Amino acid sequence: MKFNGWDKIFLHTEDGKEVKASAPIIISASRATDIPAFHYDWFINRLQKGYVKWLNPFNQKIQYVSFAKTRVIVFWSKNPNNIIRYLPIIDNMGINYYFTYTLNDYEIEDLEPNLPSLGKRIETFLKLSVLLGKEKVIWRFDPLILTQTIDAGRLLQKIKHVGDKIYKYTTKLIISFADINNYKKVQRNLQKYGVGYKEFDSASMNKLAKGLQLLNKKWKLSLATCGEEIDLKKYGIEKNKCIDDKLMVKLFADDKILMDFLGYSNYQMNLFSSEPVYNNKIQLKDSGQRSSCGCIASKDIGQYNTCMHLCKYCYANSSPETVIKNFRRLDKNGEAVLSEKKIL
Repeated sequence: MKFNGWDKIFLHTEDGKEVKASAPIIISASRATDIPAFHYDWFINRLQKGYVKWLNPFNQKIQYVSFAKTRVIVFWSKNPNNIIRYLPIIDNMGINYYFTYTLNDYEIEDLEPNLPSLGKRIETFLKLSVLLGKEKVIWRFDPLILTQTIDAGRLLQKIKHVGDKIYKYTTKLIISFADINNYKKVQRNLQKYGVGYKEFDSASMNKLAKGLQLLNKKWKLSLATCGEEIDLKKYGIEKNKCIDDKLMVKLFADDKILMDFLGYSNYQMNLFSSEPVYNNKIQLKDSGQRSSCGCIASKDIGQYNTCMHLCKYCYANSSPETVIKNFRRLDKNGEAVLSEKKIL
């Protein structure tokens, strides 16, 4: 049986209206923008208010999302330092969470122009890992991109440069290969900045995977791809779920409501492995994602064109000009879906 969506409830807005809202158990924050880096004040405020207004990017209609039943928040970020001081608030609300932390090394190429230095981002990674535990801070090197100055060998050097500093502070590395030809806006932005990109082919993917397997002899991390069709299991690289039910069971097994939803209630361990027995008859795969995405269902509350990292390869921003314009508009609008005056 397929997952049919989140429960619906009625809530009262701050202006006194009664509206229907979805009440997801799992929140994604966010694939569309970096909430921990730029919208942390907004997020904590809305979490405490109990709901958020979300603008559907396809039909431009406002939807209300309630946090009344939320049990897990999955944070996606390249610079979560700003939200760390707010984490005790989330803890006190009894909501579970973990971070997928994208930590790339594209400083020389200036592909991520509005990020803090790599050194500072590594410091934040270590800080977050010590605070939460290394299983709750998952390393992403994403996307892997080939250019006129970066080949597979150079990429492996970059991954090693980061990995040697953080491997003791995480348990997993997730990679994805830049898929530029399928995104016209990404092609346009890279051409605008004079980035001579190259598409990955099977040979370059396998070369990188083999090199990563060798690096991992020292690190001993779980390796996985995000949203990729290619099978790299022979290199010890699995297909990932970034919104991951098995990880949630491992981290948050005491949360009965979450375990009920995931289908692991009153589970018994399999006698032949360390994996819990899955009892849920509902298929929880997120139907809103690509077929190659393994994530289970969640509700993403981010908005496109609101991330000020301004990465030149970004899928979520149309152009830097659009993002900057959005920030100006959102700052003036008290009813904005996302608003945050501090950029860095």
